[in-house]
Amino acid sequence: MNVDELVRDALREQAAELAASGPGFADRVLAVRRRRRTRRLVCAAAAATAVVAVAVGVPLPDTGKEEVRPAAVLDGNGVLAHPDQSPPRDLIAAGRSVLAAHYTAEPVTRSDGRTVLTRTYRLLDPETGRYEKDDRWSFVAVAPGARTAAVLERELPARRIGVLDLATGRVDRWIPVDRGVGGLAFSRDGGRLVATTYGEHPDLLERVEGSSGDVAWLPRFGGTSSRSGFYVLDVADGRGDWSPVAKRQDIGGRQDFAFSRDGRLVYAQVIGGRDGLQQFHDLAGDEVAAPADERHLRSDVGARLSPDGRLAALGLTAEAGDRSWSGIRDPRTGEEVARVRGAELLAWADDRRLIAWERAPGPGEYRPRLVLVTLGSEKVVPLSGVREPDGASETVEWQPVFAERRA
Repeated sequence: MNVDELVRDALREQAAELAASGPGFADRVLAVRRRRRTRRLVCAAAAATAVVAVAVGVPLPDTGKEEVRPAAVLDGNGVLAHPDQSPPRDLIAAGRSVLAAHYTAEPVTRSDGRTVLTRTYRLLDPETGRYEKDDRWSFVAVAPGARTAAVLERELPARRIGVLDLATGRVDRWIPVDRGVGGLAFSRDGGRLVATTYGEHPDLLERVEGSSGDVAWLPRFGGTSSRSGFYVLDVADGRGDWSPVAKRQDIGGRQDFAFSRDGRLVYAQVIGGRDGLQQFHDLAGDEVAAPADERHLRSDVGARLSPDGRLAALGLTAEAGDRSWSGIRDPRTGEEVARVRGAELLAWADDRRLIAWERAPGPGEYRPRLVLVTLGSEKVVPLSGVREPDGASETVEWQPVFAERRA
């Protein structure tokens, strides 16, 4: 049995017996994909090739070529695409959503002998419109407007949270905390942070070796999560309270909380559930029922509710050749009301368009790129270059971080 089969079987068994993947789990699974050249599974950083910057205002046929127009960095709501860049070096945006950062992740063995999945970020400079490497941070959450970020230093769990000015690269202030923090998320208005607390590093990995000698680094399966609770903090003054959450069984260490749409609750994956289901908590840490308009969402689909709240993004529902479709639900009834191109729906550009991962045309392995898709249309507008499959000479598996674009 090779490692690909080992990983697939392990994930299937654990999903059946324990919990489904939750928010932030996808980047950890990326660390278990096989490198044909190195014979181990990592997400490696590499340089991108020469680029062509483009800006588009309307969807065009799926050619990867767009008319070039000048555009301001964060102003407006048009489409800025760089279909020859992977990972992107210059601003990508569509409608209300902007690619505010992206990162790679790879297993790193620490001095204590434990191996953790370690991220390396490139953050958007809102003045230049370019993504700049900043390896000071283990975790970055970008605020709406993409001008400020909350950051955690390299050693997790962290005992302080930085408020970073993305234009200057300087930390404006530090928010000290009494309990170690491993994950961050902003409220929809950007005024508050939910900071998930852990007793140990949330991204610890286990080494798994296949019969052919291939090595995989997997999230630790089973056991008890070290997640202990969460802070809800005011970004302006750093004040807030910590709420405990009971420790439960899980399939991996990271189970970060995020705010509900109205900010009155927080949610994470359902412990012991499947298919991206989610558990909501009130701000005291007690389990509560899901809000009516979020009851049928999935914790593993980043796009969630449309801006007007009338549509809910689902996971992959169908594939045919080099095309994928994801479902769109009525968020209150759970009924599927439409399908849209895309293998993974990441963010809403407006009430009819979304940013998604979708495979590039042609046969062969899955070669995803960021695209703009539209309800009622099968056309896609490429936003980024192709993230090449394992075995490519310049393989860079990067993960996007989106934020709301504001003037």
